[in-house]
Amino acid sequence: MGLPENDRVFTYGDYCLWPESERWELIDGVAFDMSPAPSRQHQSILTEIMGQIYNLLSEVPCEVYCAPFDVRFPDYTEQKDFEISTVVQPDLVVVCDNEKLDDKGCAGAPDLVVEILSPSTMSKDLHQKFSLYEKHGVKEYWVISPGDKVLFRYKLSAEGKYLEPEIYGKSDVLNSDIIVNFKIELKRVFK
Repeated sequence: MGLPENDRVFTYGDYCLWPESERWELIDGVAFDMSPAPSRQHQSILTEIMGQIYNLLSEVPCEVYCAPFDVRFPDYTEQKDFEISTVVQPDLVVVCDNEKLDDKGCAGAPDLVVEILSPSTMSKDLHQKFSLYEKHGVKEYWVISPGDKVLFRYKLSAEGKYLEPEIYGKSDVLNSDIIVNFKIELKRVFK
């Protein structure tokens, strides 16, 4: 859902002035309300993935964050924060380039983004965010369907396009190219 002034293009400067009690995302200047709060199942899946990834990252310089965590996508290298028109709060991100991290979150593409589908965000996650993450070079995009107990793993090709998804179910172990020996046990995620 967009803000009432849906013909206006918003920026990160506007976003920073909105009440902290409200959660919003901006995609190309269009504001999307992040309510209602995620379901318990959504939170359980997120917590399990976060825990497994956190434990895997103890030996590498990557960091993992879960929502609410701002990821700003500048349109060009020297764009000022207040001018940026895209800021999202993925369910989970892994960032291996510490130069992208600051006190506000992440400026630029994380290495891995995870979105857990819910009825209120499904269309945005599968369309706008898919295109956004592909355009900005997110190396891996995982989309999780809790009801189906399925994870879709999109990997960025050398041409900068996502390949057909690899599909993982409850009994699978998911590997990732982001980090050596990176394995996620999906039976624990979809318990």
